[in-house]
Amino acid sequence: MAQQELKRDLSNRHVQLIAIGGTIGTGLFLGSGKAIQMAGPSIIFAYLIMGMALFFVMRALGELLLSNAGYQSLTDIAEDYLGPWASFVTGWTYWFCWIMTAMADVIAVGVYVQYWFHIPQWIPAVICLLILLGLNLLTVKLFGELEFWFALIKVITILALIAIGVILLMAGFKTDSGAVTIQNLWEHGGLFPNGISGFLLSFQMVVFAYVGVELVGVSAAETSNPQKNIPSAINKIPLRILFFYVGALIVLLCINPWTELNAAESPFVKTFSLIGIPIAAGIINFVVLTSAASACNSGMFSTSRILYNLSNSDQGPAGFAKLNKNHVPRNALFVSTLVISAGALLSKLIPEQAFGIVTTISALCFIWVWSIILICHLKYKKTRPQLQAKSTFKAPFTPFVNYAVLTLFAVVLVIMLVSEETRPSLLLTPLWFILLFILYGNRRKKEKKEEV
Repeated sequence: MAQQELKRDLSNRHVQLIAIGGTIGTGLFLGSGKAIQMAGPSIIFAYLIMGMALFFVMRALGELLLSNAGYQSLTDIAEDYLGPWASFVTGWTYWFCWIMTAMADVIAVGVYVQYWFHIPQWIPAVICLLILLGLNLLTVKLFGELEFWFALIKVITILALIAIGVILLMAGFKTDSGAVTIQNLWEHGGLFPNGISGFLLSFQMVVFAYVGVELVGVSAAETSNPQKNIPSAINKIPLRILFFYVGALIVLLCINPWTELNAAESPFVKTFSLIGIPIAAGIINFVVLTSAASACNSGMFSTSRILYNLSNSDQGPAGFAKLNKNHVPRNALFVSTLVISAGALLSKLIPEQAFGIVTTISALCFIWVWSIILICHLKYKKTRPQLQAKSTFKAPFTPFVNYAVLTLFAVVLVIMLVSEETRPSLLLTPLWFILLFILYGNRRKKEKKEEV
């Protein structure tokens, strides 16, 4: 029996760094360039607003996870509070979310490699996938170690950026783009140079920047001490947002006027190249490359565990529940990796548009998942007051904050419908949900026939 169970091999340091890795990814290192072009310096407020909203989502998720030791995934929570349909749709949608996110990450790997080698984007994407597949087939502890070191590299990079930025500010350093000064935040058209519309349009990429923040919940089944480790990881999210997103972006925009940043390249690479240290830009490009690989690694981990849980709850093919001798869901991992490889195909077919398409679809699907968490928490508060009364990790300001964050998500969807760039992906995404409801309906009919 032990052979067919996931192992609780993730320690506290693994969980903490998985949580950091989930909040620092391709959306910040590559996507922020595009977001800055849309919003200018007001992008700082967009990251702050969405970051705080997702902290409340995570507090709701944390309270739900710890209210029942039997919960091993988001699908367990959805089924308990909303019914089997919610478990089926949310489980498969969460898998699809991470498939899209991992696709964006392998596309980003191809983009970053272009810095050194002018080869087709899909080649490094495929190589990256094969390496990560081999590593993920070993043990969950190895996944934890990989994420630990990947996340540590990200943290050190942003710490270095902020430290160097502060030194340059104090020294009044001059780059090819002009003086390094805090006035760069408002001297090039003000804080909102593209108006409120530019600020609002940036939210799609900001949402994508935060995908994976809930990964600490997915790893709960393989966490050695969830009662201690999960609250600790969640409570540090606001500090990480303020430091790694808001702090890093303020420094970036003080060094570079926002008008100097290119939507197609990483603003982090651009910033270090401006400092005048020839090797610095290459080092930072390597760092953002490892960041994309890290995010893809997280995608492969989460998609395989989601398929494993769906199979265990009879919502997916039975073969996905099989574990190898290292307690890794091998079949689920192979299938997820195969689907993620479509990102490499997109890199070959539409290299310019591929990243934007998959990030939009990913953001849309994650909004569904985060909304389900908030709705389940509202149901928990209403129907199980005895559980909430003895909770040691109560989500603050409920139910008001739940409704406020759900309203924010609705506003983001309207913005994405208005935007010409995101509208096609927004209109196509409902086809995924229609397909899931049809599959669920057919599944229910089959079950009823078997009962008869």
